[in-house]
Amino acid sequence: MYKLGLVSISFRKHSPLEIILAAKKAGLECIEWGSDVHAPCNDTTKLEEIVALQKKHGIYCSSYGTYFRLGVSSTEELPQYITAAKTLGTSILRLWCGDKAYAEYTEEEKKLLFAECRKAAEIAENNNVTLCMECHNHTFTDEIEAALELMQSVNSPAFRMYWQPNQFKQLKQNINYAESISEYTRHIHVFNWSGDERYPLEESIEIWQKYLEKFKGERALLLEFMPDDDIETLSREAQALRRITGII
Repeated sequence: MYKLGLVSISFRKHSPLEIILAAKKAGLECIEWGSDVHAPCNDTTKLEEIVALQKKHGIYCSSYGTYFRLGVSSTEELPQYITAAKTLGTSILRLWCGDKAYAEYTEEEKKLLFAECRKAAEIAENNNVTLCMECHNHTFTDEIEAALELMQSVNSPAFRMYWQPNQFKQLKQNINYAESISEYTRHIHVFNWSGDERYPLEESIEIWQKYLEKFKGERALLLEFMPDDDIETLSREAQALRRITGII
């Protein structure tokens, strides 16, 4: 049901090889490569190096973590991100939706944003990929009602969501969000934060099991950021992730 992996931006200062070796050591099987440092969409050499390393070490790319912002970045740039994702071996791209919180959008701004989202969804459909919005703070999808309205308005199988708990909200709010967008969710970012503080994942095993009860079907669970930013901590966090899922 679950594929266990890692988000490469957890270790921006480390090379793709170091990240792949750490993932293998931790018993993980996939990586979401970030477009900002490790896998720029316009750097064919870096992309091909990652592909070769993945093949050599038996790791695959779960998704392409872009910093493309719908409503800000031009949709004319989207095809080069799609090409990069396919080079890495994935059809799933993570995007951000908008550049401010849902509550800050006027009706006219929302209308324009949704038009851009529909345009992006059409590009994705034509290229057989899926664009997934991250429910990130200070983006349009930071609230349940916003994400649902967006999904229903765009109404495309090529336009979906990621999910992650919001470290500034209460447990019940996060569970409600998870349940509400479960059917639209492809991958899940996993961490244990409270406000600005990070904690070991093993301290939130029961909470994460409650979250995952809301999701059915196969998904990648991707560790995002270590509590201490140390790549050596990855094995411990991966072990906690296996305990959460029952994969021991």
